[in-house]
Amino acid sequence: MGIKVIIAGYRGKMGSTTTSMVLADPELELVGLLDPHTQVDQYQGIPVFKQKEDFKNLQADVWVDFTKPELAFEHTLFALENGFAPVVGTTGFSNQEIDHLVALSAQKEIGGLIAPNFAIGAILLMEFAAKAAQYFPNLEIIELHHDQKKDAPSGTALKTAQVIAENRSNLEIKPSEEEELIAGARGADYQGIHIHSVRLPGLIAHQEVLFGGPGEGLTIRHDSYDRQSFMQGVNIGIKAVVKEKQLVYGLENLL
Repeated sequence: MGIKVIIAGYRGKMGSTTTSMVLADPELELVGLLDPHTQVDQYQGIPVFKQKEDFKNLQADVWVDFTKPELAFEHTLFALENGFAPVVGTTGFSNQEIDHLVALSAQKEIGGLIAPNFAIGAILLMEFAAKAAQYFPNLEIIELHHDQKKDAPSGTALKTAQVIAENRSNLEIKPSEEEELIAGARGADYQGIHIHSVRLPGLIAHQEVLFGGPGEGLTIRHDSYDRQSFMQGVNIGIKAVVKEKQLVYGLENLL
């Protein structure tokens, strides 16, 4: 039998795409679905439950979560406490929550993954940006998403800023004389890195990092035009976490 998978949020855009991917992969077995508003008991022969507690006695290996930011920590905690390796694409975790989940997973020796972005191209963007920041320490991040995304900046933008901050060359941040005529005009500030969030219908997930240096500039951009772009990463995550003994933050840690 394949890796037994539960999907929370299976009717959402990411959840439904993941459901189709799991059903099509002979190495994976979909054993349960979570939807608090469900009016059905099953979907294509797979049991559908309204509450996470209904999964306590279900035999499963991996809990995939594409729900809401306000549920992400609670769901991931539940998965670890019940022996399911979580693969989480829901964003909105605090650093303290991530630290708690990592510690719990290590204690229970259960693998897991919280990924701000599952697109391989987005992971490569972060790696390229970290390298460029060693030579172009002056930069700004622009992230663009669909208008239904609740958190801003995106988890991918925050992760990118964190990676860059850890790798960029020394930069003396001088007191700025600029003045925001409208509050927030310069975007959010993460350790001197400005992050700008765009929310518009028609978009999926897009991000660019703009670097500036004396007499030149460099732009690194990634675009997800369809949610299929995330499925390779989700598939890799599901198959990798069952072999791990601790939860990690970022898909790059499993590649």
